[in-house]
Amino acid sequence: MPGFGERAQAAASTVKPRHVLCLLGGEGELPRLQDAASRAIEQFAAGFSVDSTYSQGKADPNMSRSFGVCWDRVAPNAWTDADEAAVANHKSVLYVLGPPMSADNAVMCSAGALFLVDAVIKAGATAAKGESAGVAHGLARWVALAHEAASALQSDDNIALRLACRLAFAKRPLAGATHLETVGFHLVGLPEVYVAKAYGSEREVVALMDEVGDQLAQNGLEAVLADRKAQLSYETAYEPDDFKFNPYGIVTIDRR
Repeated sequence: MPGFGERAQAAASTVKPRHVLCLLGGEGELPRLQDAASRAIEQFAAGFSVDSTYSQGKADPNMSRSFGVCWDRVAPNAWTDADEAAVANHKSVLYVLGPPMSADNAVMCSAGALFLVDAVIKAGATAAKGESAGVAHGLARWVALAHEAASALQSDDNIALRLACRLAFAKRPLAGATHLETVGFHLVGLPEVYVAKAYGSEREVVALMDEVGDQLAQNGLEAVLADRKAQLSYETAYEPDDFKFNPYGIVTIDRR
């Protein structure tokens, strides 16, 4: 009978990540947000779909708590008091589902997700969150990231595009028992990065996570494993049917 790590590795070859987007609006605004999302899907977010099961034209009392644990706490001024108030005072909830992604098309799918968020914000959404990694930004930050992605796409800079999408949809750092962890790198076709808590301060660990993420995108997995004396593992706390499950594994760094 296979062990836990073997089960996860076996699942890795078949699991495909997906985006789940949560967007909030005001009283009676659900139809407008749905229309904006549908136009975005038709124009540039192929394969996405508006979810009719959980979207609702009323407030969800759990949203303040949910956004509270998801706010990006790394980027300076990633959200404001006004963004928190918008979550607390929302009156409608829209969910949008992305298509299953492969490592080859994850960056373009994530760019589509980011542009969709931007389009729905322009149509009146008051808050947005990526559910697949549990990360939320304020409206200004979402718009800035979408602008960065659009500039990268225009200049055909896939590295910059992947970075904008990673900053938009991945969460870091999360505290595990012995390591600080990323979640959501699978949304741009990369393994997660776990760094031993003993490595340094939280700020140092986050800087390393971002640096390794850039190196994975530019130089590839094998180069990073050799350069960082890191290990690739498929042992994860997330089940294969969890949106946070990363089929590309985890790069673990235990020492400098």
